[in-house]
Amino acid sequence: MINLLKENVEIILPQNGLERKLEQAEEEKRKLTIKLGFDPTAPDLHLGHAVVLKKLKQFQDLGHQIIIVVGSFTARIGDPTGKNKARKPLSIDDVTHNSQTYINQLSKIINIEKTKIVFNSDWLDTLNFSEIIQLLSKVTIAQLMHRNDFNKRFTENNPIAMHELVYPILQGFDSVKIECDIEIGGTDQLFNCTMGRQLQEIHQLPPQIVMCMPLLKGLDGKEKMSKSLNNFIGLTDGPNEMFGKTMSIPDTLINEFIDLTTDFSIAEKNDLKSGIENGQNPMSIKKQIAKNIITQYHNIAEAELAEEFFSNQFQNKNFEEKVFEPIFIDTLNFIDNRIMLIDLCHLLKNDQSKSSIRRLIENGGVQINSVKMINPNAEVEVAKETKIKIGKRAFFELL
Repeated sequence: MINLLKENVEIILPQNGLERKLEQAEEEKRKLTIKLGFDPTAPDLHLGHAVVLKKLKQFQDLGHQIIIVVGSFTARIGDPTGKNKARKPLSIDDVTHNSQTYINQLSKIINIEKTKIVFNSDWLDTLNFSEIIQLLSKVTIAQLMHRNDFNKRFTENNPIAMHELVYPILQGFDSVKIECDIEIGGTDQLFNCTMGRQLQEIHQLPPQIVMCMPLLKGLDGKEKMSKSLNNFIGLTDGPNEMFGKTMSIPDTLINEFIDLTTDFSIAEKNDLKSGIENGQNPMSIKKQIAKNIITQYHNIAEAELAEEFFSNQFQNKNFEEKVFEPIFIDTLNFIDNRIMLIDLCHLLKNDQSKSSIRRLIENGGVQINSVKMINPNAEVEVAKETKIKIGKRAFFELL
């Protein structure tokens, strides 16, 4: 059991803390309280979030109590983690909408009926100014400046607002309020989680154990998976989209995806890694990873169909034989059926920024009726039966 709970964990503080917490729970015949906090900054979850959620599920399957702390208050401040400037705070409406979307998607991995969901605005909104000052007095500026992103911004003379310094203290106070035993997060949350330990000790509570999971890299193989960087595989992506995105990962990311995104057994994971080392075609390994991911979030039948679609769409057929998504011209706003190429592509692929579409066009990634277009500002005539390819996986036909 302990080996399962430690699998893929990058940091445990203190080092032997997990064993001791499990022993205490058994001695006291109680469930452990396992915390995951998130600020609903964007409404969709992706495979990067799933790395932490799967660890929560392991604890849940063993009978422990999971508590999801929705940062309904802290999201209105903005988490400065990993940022070189202040994050834009969210409105109450944004927080409410994104929170509900998050909660709905959590059910793809954990059992929501057995999960306790709380909102930190329930206690943080009730603090009066005197209580806030008392809370802030427990932490020194020197301690806060040990945080890497604060220290970096300070030494580079980038401004740090006071509300950003308060953020990790408030997040740590969440652990005090729910009397957390173990807090789980990504490695980028290490400082915030250890703040919870410190504040629990100050409040005469047993300090929580901190377990940090590695940050899954995105499809670019460089930055961590993030919706804002458009390098993500969403938990609600369709099977074909999931398959295509997985096949696009660089070969250097295969082992990381095997470990962090699949639910293969340890033996199966080792076999796949050995295959790579022994010269097996990386594409065949990626297909197995893609099918496994789709089976987790959809089902095996859709995984099989997605593999078949990928083979037909991207390996066997020429441009004219592709499967094109029908788009009715009437649903798009054109003037005299003429539009700049970059605007047309942005209408069809509004999940990408205009700057990324411009780069795609200039690099030869857009075709109209099998003709490569490399001028983003070219004016094109929009007519029925026009076939457009944008990037590697997006095919549209205007009707």
